[in-house]
Amino acid sequence: MARKYFAEFLGTAVLVFFGVGLATLMFGFGFDGGSVAAGVVATAFAFGLTLMALAYVLGPISGCHVNPAVTLGVLLAKRMSPRDAVGYWIAQFAGGIVGALVLWTIFEQTPQYRTSLQGLGTDGYGKASLTHLNLGGALLVEVILTAVFVFVILGVTSKIANAATAGMVIGLSLTVIHLFGIPLTGTSVNPARSLGPALIVGGTALSQVWVFLLAPLVGGAVAAAVHRVLYAEIAA
Repeated sequence: MARKYFAEFLGTAVLVFFGVGLATLMFGFGFDGGSVAAGVVATAFAFGLTLMALAYVLGPISGCHVNPAVTLGVLLAKRMSPRDAVGYWIAQFAGGIVGALVLWTIFEQTPQYRTSLQGLGTDGYGKASLTHLNLGGALLVEVILTAVFVFVILGVTSKIANAATAGMVIGLSLTVIHLFGIPLTGTSVNPARSLGPALIVGGTALSQVWVFLLAPLVGGAVAAAVHRVLYAEIAA
């Protein structure tokens, strides 16, 4: 289990490093060239392609959850024990924090970087949302997006699925979810991805992070319930 926990720690750190890093470069440093669409597309593919690579590399070791909501879905689908799930959650949150810290340390070496100005790719609602989505909307969209994402993962990793294409499907699904979600909340669907940057940035990001801890977990639970109804025992 130590190897599995380390894989989850490392995978989550890498996902945060590249995904949140691209988000910060695009929307914080302005490398989107003034085009919000360009920033959304670049960030979405950063998250999706990174997860795709991780799925093939770490999948054989830990299943490559790198996301507490995914682990909750797998737990409720009865594919892992509660004890192992707790270990995964600890590793994932630790990885998210370390990934964000390493990223912040690198950005701090540039003279123009200020956490209060460029931020660190945090999620948010209200004034922290590109579309000024309110609290209720943020909760709803994060539950829905996470439920869809975790449902896809449970489906493509079931016994009746094609394991060879699972990583590609998962990575591209995360890309699409970010394309839709970034203008609304920044897209969490992953509590570990949200907590690390919020702890460093503080302020509004930290006061709002509870939404991006709670909603994805609810979404993961919904996905497990829907999966159980639709797949019954054929894909346990």
